[in-house]
Amino acid sequence: MEERHSGILDFSANLNPLPPKLEMKFDAESLGYYPDDSYFALKSEIARLFNRKPEEITVGNGSVEIIRVFCASVLSDAYRAYIHQPTFGEYEFSATLAGAGVTEKESEATVSFLCNPNNPTGEIRSREFLELYADECRRNGRILFLDEAFIELSDPAQSMVEHPDSHLFVMRSLTKSFSVPGIRFGYGFGDPDLIERMEAMRPPWTVNSFAEEVAFEAFRHYADLEASRAYIRKEREWLCDALAGHCTKIFPSSVNFLLLDLGRDVTGICARFEAEGILVRDCHSFGLPSCIRVAVRTHDENMRLVEAFSTCVH
Repeated sequence: MEERHSGILDFSANLNPLPPKLEMKFDAESLGYYPDDSYFALKSEIARLFNRKPEEITVGNGSVEIIRVFCASVLSDAYRAYIHQPTFGEYEFSATLAGAGVTEKESEATVSFLCNPNNPTGEIRSREFLELYADECRRNGRILFLDEAFIELSDPAQSMVEHPDSHLFVMRSLTKSFSVPGIRFGYGFGDPDLIERMEAMRPPWTVNSFAEEVAFEAFRHYADLEASRAYIRKEREWLCDALAGHCTKIFPSSVNFLLLDLGRDVTGICARFEAEGILVRDCHSFGLPSCIRVAVRTHDENMRLVEAFSTCVH
């Protein structure tokens, strides 16, 4: 995987190192027309693939837009959100932007946010656990927002995407699994009433014609992600073994990144990596000042990361 800027290797972005090859044949004439803002054909394809109904599906300009539209649709200053930490900071930001507070007591919450597999730890919760947890949320009147942005690169058997529930919203993204952050495409599954509110809240035409075509092509190659998962498992195991002597702790991961505890503040360490032409994720923003997160990339690139550890972590 070549980097766009000055030969820098970006281990801070968790993209699939071996994505399915997409064969794009974009019709330039489609640029002369507005997209269908209902995205019915695209939702129908997603529905077919995941055994859901089109009216249970929303789409958006990346996962961040999905999170923000969800929060704007269900939260206000009268509500509270509970967020399993440490995790992606956008849940708290979007909840706060919608006027809601964030509580440490889940019993006070209207919405519970859970990322599975979790970012930055890589931990995955079992489907059995999630079914019980979703039942608990429903009994207590909470909505469970389940972020599955990384599950295609981990273990899709643990997904809740085929589990319709009026108190469950499942979010997905093509960004990580197909390594296409430039198109900005996210989608989600929920109760038709919630989806209708979100579609009304979403600005029109947020998925452009090119992104829509890429999404169609990606879903045609969805089964090819099994090869990606096998490659990631192999490289993750190798990388864990190779880095074991450099870290205080390597968090068990199910996905295409590793959370590494280096036992001290990592600010200077991250700067040394950058000087070596490698970007790693400083985890101060996750409340983990002694940790970095690194992606699992191709074997040659992972070897470069391991070599850089000898220079940068001492």
